[in-house]
Amino acid sequence: MAPRLPRGPPQQLRAGLLTAPEGPPSVLDADCLTICTANDGPQEGHVSMRIIVVGAGVVGLASAYRLARSGCEVVVLEARDAGQAASHGNAAKIALAESGPVPAPGVVLQSLRWMLKPESPLYIRPSLAPGFVKFMLGMAAHCTDRAFRNGLETHLRLAEGTMDLLDGWAEDGIGFEMHQAGVLLAFESRKRYEEQLGALDVFEHFGMVPERLHGDEVRVREPALSHRIRHGLYFPDDRQVEPDSLTRGLVGRCRELGVEIHEHTPVRRVLRRGDGVTGVLTDQGEVTGDTLLLAAGVWTGRVSRRLGVPLPIRPGKGYSVDYSPAPVSLRTSLTLEDARVAVTPLNGMVRLAGTMEFGGLDEKIRPRRIAAIKRAATEAFTDWGAPAGEAAPWAGLRPMTPDGLPVIGRLAPLDNVYVASGHGMLGLTLAPATAEIITEAITGRRTPPVAEAVSPGRFTRG
Repeated sequence: MAPRLPRGPPQQLRAGLLTAPEGPPSVLDADCLTICTANDGPQEGHVSMRIIVVGAGVVGLASAYRLARSGCEVVVLEARDAGQAASHGNAAKIALAESGPVPAPGVVLQSLRWMLKPESPLYIRPSLAPGFVKFMLGMAAHCTDRAFRNGLETHLRLAEGTMDLLDGWAEDGIGFEMHQAGVLLAFESRKRYEEQLGALDVFEHFGMVPERLHGDEVRVREPALSHRIRHGLYFPDDRQVEPDSLTRGLVGRCRELGVEIHEHTPVRRVLRRGDGVTGVLTDQGEVTGDTLLLAAGVWTGRVSRRLGVPLPIRPGKGYSVDYSPAPVSLRTSLTLEDARVAVTPLNGMVRLAGTMEFGGLDEKIRPRRIAAIKRAATEAFTDWGAPAGEAAPWAGLRPMTPDGLPVIGRLAPLDNVYVASGHGMLGLTLAPATAEIITEAITGRRTPPVAEAVSPGRFTRG
């Protein structure tokens, strides 16, 4: 048997993905859910197996934790520091109220208008590359009311147990910063407000009935807002989670459970035998295992392509900037809907996050995009001004799919390869459910009914 990597000492977290020696980070050189609480412990009847998890973002770490709790031997391979890719700079929200897929009615026409404005909330850098064109055409095909409502329902069904699972993680000793401040969707225009009302019945079906606010009612809910904000929908159940604290907590608890986490360990090759995988080759040697889980974010598609089963997972770049101390005192988290900017209060700080930029594997920060995010806050809050304590801006690559839904499950026809990626802007929100689905699929060889809509098979059949 090939040697296994030695366990390294616990390392300081900041999180990330796999990197090749040159160019953008890459994992290769080439281009109804049953909720098990965190206190369940190893599951009787599950066969002990060794799982290789590629990627240590919040989805990969949550899956490693849940698999270890089920009695599996788990090794996680990460090219940077754990959690430093898309997980690090996200909007810090458990965003049930904002669970609609990115493809939505009207997005095609709006994106064509915005292509002339690089500072717009959605920007598409034109490309004639066949893969890019195919992806964007697939996304356009899903910009229908029916597809949007189905996607929203799928996300809400996946996230139904998220709060209970997060509470279970905390009870099991995973320490992380979490708040229960709800979220206020804030609107300047009546048009954007009424667009949001079109899907409200889907939320209400899941018991999410927001307060409808107009005029001064909005400022009663959030006094820091300026009079530009005329309408609001307040969802009381949404939470806020500081992502670095969560990835640190997951790493610590995983190590307590015996999970090997190897940071700065790029995967160079996946080792095949027939219809299965026997392990991977890294800079530190060969790592063998019974099952491979691809949780590598935007790089998952490249790995699956090398395995002969390409998945249409492409990057959608987002930006964020933090302020500490907080420039304004906020009662709740917000999303400035007209600008598509999230404003999340955390301990001693406020995070602004937003924009969606479709292009390549490019993490370059474009100042005009950051300026647009900061301008939205200046206009929305009466006392924002020119705040001190502005941190260096961040840009990261969210893993996007043409239908806006994640990819979770076995990568058929391969016998022992699974995928947990494509979560877009909902990685933090859907990580707990993804970990449950993956654990049941790997250890029980069955897929919960709720996961059928997000199976890799929808992209690989035929």
